[in-house]
Amino acid sequence: MPSLLVIATTAVPDHLRGALSRWTSEVVPGIFVGTVSARVRDQLWDAVTETVGDGAALLVHPADTEQGYAIRTAGTRRRVPMDFDGLTLIRMRGAPQAKEKQSPP
Repeated sequence: MPSLLVIATTAVPDHLRGALSRWTSEVVPGIFVGTVSARVRDQLWDAVTETVGDGAALLVHPADTEQGYAIRTAGTRRRVPMDFDGLTLIRMRGAPQAKEKQSPP
């Protein structure tokens, strides 16, 4: 049975955006929304995880959970979904810190 999905992408290759737009609508840059079967959803997500490169992606789809949805991520993100007693909460990672130059003694 088809269900709604949302895929959010950041800095992914153009060919991936083109592949996603075959099955979904890009409602704003990098945000794809569509209604597809679970099989197509999983195949799209496999394509995303294989080609995300240095970018990042997030998939939200209906699931039999307390919240009614599941979250999957690929690539490097500051926001990390974590399970907390059956609820998915978002944990923020610290910002990457620049290496400080050490002056000679």
